[in-house]
Amino acid sequence: MTKTPSLLRSLDYSVLQQCMHCGLCLPTCPTYLETGYERHSPRGRISLMRAIADGELEVTPAFAGEMAYCLGCLACTTACPAGVDYGTLFEAARAEAERSGATAGAVRSLVRLLTLRFLLFRPWALRLAGRLLWFYEAVGLRRLLRGSGIFAVLPRRIGELESQAFSIRRHFSDAIIAQIERPRGEIRHRVAVLTGCIQDIAFSDVNRATVDVLIANGCEVETPRAQSCCGSLHVHNGDLETARALARRQLDALDPAAYDAIISNSAGCGSHLKRYGHLLADEPAYASKAAAWSSKVRDISEWLVEIGFRPPAPPRSGATPVAVTYHEACHLCHGQKITSQPREILRSIPGVEFRECPEATMCCGSAGVYSITQPVTATWLRDRKLGHLRSTQAAIVATANPGCQLHILKGLKNQEDEQRPSPRVVHPIVLLAEAYRAQD
Repeated sequence: MTKTPSLLRSLDYSVLQQCMHCGLCLPTCPTYLETGYERHSPRGRISLMRAIADGELEVTPAFAGEMAYCLGCLACTTACPAGVDYGTLFEAARAEAERSGATAGAVRSLVRLLTLRFLLFRPWALRLAGRLLWFYEAVGLRRLLRGSGIFAVLPRRIGELESQAFSIRRHFSDAIIAQIERPRGEIRHRVAVLTGCIQDIAFSDVNRATVDVLIANGCEVETPRAQSCCGSLHVHNGDLETARALARRQLDALDPAAYDAIISNSAGCGSHLKRYGHLLADEPAYASKAAAWSSKVRDISEWLVEIGFRPPAPPRSGATPVAVTYHEACHLCHGQKITSQPREILRSIPGVEFRECPEATMCCGSAGVYSITQPVTATWLRDRKLGHLRSTQAAIVATANPGCQLHILKGLKNQEDEQRPSPRVVHPIVLLAEAYRAQD
């Protein structure tokens, strides 16, 4: 039986050698800040990866646990003076842990099969699950079961997972967005909008707002029907095989040459979508198309600033300004290096008083499924984030990633009381769309 080659040992060794062990990443790493342990820092994890690549260590459950403890927030890449490609190393390390069997377990394997390989691989299945979740809440079953106390007598983990269930929109993106929508005036650009998976069923309003804003700025917008998951969650959880299959599916369904830009409004998805060229670089049938795809992907804020978006009209005199603060999603600011564009959009909106949030670039603890797999650290990070958000006394919190939005909303709900009402949590593009609509 042929042994599967090590992913870490097959990497370009110069990537592993980039780290100078200077330590400038340490103050930016959430897990190092929490524990103070070297192994929980980027340079500590890179040392472990390099030891495996050198054949000095084997992949063990301890190594797999360390990689699972990393949020993959990429704050270290922003701080690193040597330009270490930690994202590539992290993806390879998590995939190595999965392929080695170090993470093996019957329950875990079943959960991954149902989520990564079934629900997130088949759009119809995810939308069916979304419909069931919507029904569960709409008819009062969630309220009834939570009030009954049944989760107190069931295994604790079941109650924890149920509490993570999020609200589902009654109408998904395909029901509220036509396949092709055009501006009333001159067509300046032709773009495609990616509706995502969680974004589609939980925040279809963000997708609608994205299309509205693009139309208002002279774009003809195509929104392909029944879109698939982009594969971001798969890569971050070590399932490169399924991620590549989903990337190939996207490329088969949508030709990047047909558009001026491919628009994403989800930070985590956008960061991954821009790496299709890297993901499929070794596949002759897809490499060139994947590279073209990566060059066309734009975050919605990035694209609007690039084309020179139309600022909404000034507010009516006497209108009371609304305080807005901004939480930077990790894969937007660290993964895509997009920081000024969302702020430019927020500051352009009439009646907005923009207030900077302390530690705006620190992870909130969502990190894909991290809040499920590492609830203690995720909660610590979320409470730290909520303290900073509340310190701004803003009425609105803007953030550009569905995972961040859900995680922050849950934390605010847990803290809500009559003396401390929760701020509204919304994607920046929704605020811009509302400003445009107010002028019509």
